[in-house]
Amino acid sequence: MKIALPVVNNQLCMHFGHCEVFEFYDVNEKEKKILGKNRLTPPPHEPGILPKWIKEQGANLVITGGMGIKAQRLFQEAGVQVITGAPADNPNAIVTSYLNNTLNTGENACDH
Repeated sequence: MKIALPVVNNQLCMHFGHCEVFEFYDVNEKEKKILGKNRLTPPPHEPGILPKWIKEQGANLVITGGMGIKAQRLFQEAGVQVITGAPADNPNAIVTSYLNNTLNTGENACDH
């Protein structure tokens, strides 16, 4: 499985489209282990671009603080699961919490 997280200043970005980079984590869900991590600069933000690009990177899941409804729909159409409401925390800690079923999410930080 591959998980994508939008990152700004080495923390999870609270608004999906405003990140500096994406960190992509290769994980083993059964063993609850991070197998590797890759940091990529996304293409310039335009409507509909990021869901396609993230899918092309092989991601199955996106974890973010906030994401608009349209982007969530585009990910759903591409077969990529989305989790919103994650805290502004270290990306490694967020992925580890997800793997251990301890990720606490709140409200979607995006209002559009």
